[in-house]
Amino acid sequence: VQLQASGGGLVQAGGSLRLSCAASGRAFSSYGMGWFRQAPGKEREFVAGISRGGGIREYVDSVKGRFTISRDNARNTAYLQMNNLKFEDTAVYYCAAAATIPRGNPEYWGQGTQVTVSS
Repeated sequence: VQLQASGGGLVQAGGSLRLSCAASGRAFSSYGMGWFRQAPGKEREFVAGISRGGGIREYVDSVKGRFTISRDNARNTAYLQMNNLKFEDTAVYYCAAAATIPRGNPEYWGQGTQVTVSS
């Protein structure tokens, strides 16, 4: 599966962005989807993941209540709605796919999309 992330940008603290991850290739609904991020000087970290059917969602503690992961299997797209953004959310965000919810080292990665939150 090929993944294409988009939707990043510059936003003020407290603002919102929605990231999209468009997939092509093998059946999108066969994959769990996830979002990761990497801030300058830091390791890449898991942000959110969703199961193949969308019934299970997982989040890193720092984004719970602010970010929502979703997917539209008919459109072959996963989303990350980010509300109440904070300066520390600044990072390059990557979408990923795996047989289950991507957590550690997913098999498939999209290119990153930059999210910059100004304080």
